[in-house]
Amino acid sequence: MIWWPTEVPTLTRGLITLRKPHLDDTQAVFDGCQDPLIPRFTAISSDYSMAHALDYVQRVDASLRTQRELPFVVEYGNGDDRQFAGTISFHSLSVKNSVGEIGYWTSESMRGKSITTTAVQMLTDYGFATIGFKRIEAMVDVDNVASAKLLTSAGYEREGLLKKKISRDDGRQVDMYIFAAIAEEWEYLPS
Repeated sequence: MIWWPTEVPTLTRGLITLRKPHLDDTQAVFDGCQDPLIPRFTAISSDYSMAHALDYVQRVDASLRTQRELPFVVEYGNGDDRQFAGTISFHSLSVKNSVGEIGYWTSESMRGKSITTTAVQMLTDYGFATIGFKRIEAMVDVDNVASAKLLTSAGYEREGLLKKKISRDDGRQVDMYIFAAIAEEWEYLPS
């Protein structure tokens, strides 16, 4: 049985913190989504505006209440030196089947530092140990080699190809790889 949180927890591991998005994050979310790779490889629109960013940070409580999404901001660093690194969330939930989907994007300046790999591991640990998911999935555009590599490094297994799975803003239908982690096979981060 899934236990759904009533608030976004703060999860910390070394220099990486996952926490609830705040109003103060609006500019950083907007700025990050201006990188052309974000709309190219995610469901984020290519015309992402400040209003979209504001909606993202303001809808957290409603998303929790409706069990639509469990969103986090990813930060890197210590204390006052923490920097915005991107976002990560559980979404597309099936409570009946104990399945969630994980999604994320990373700011350009934070890529290549294993920040998101660790964030995926942290959130997956939380999803299995605390929420009670039995399976966590991730969809990756077949052209997004870096994200596929990240998920494999995090402990996910590529299970297959979903042809013409996603529609992009320009009308293209793109193929997606499906990755998954299974609770009973998952190797938790060491304490």
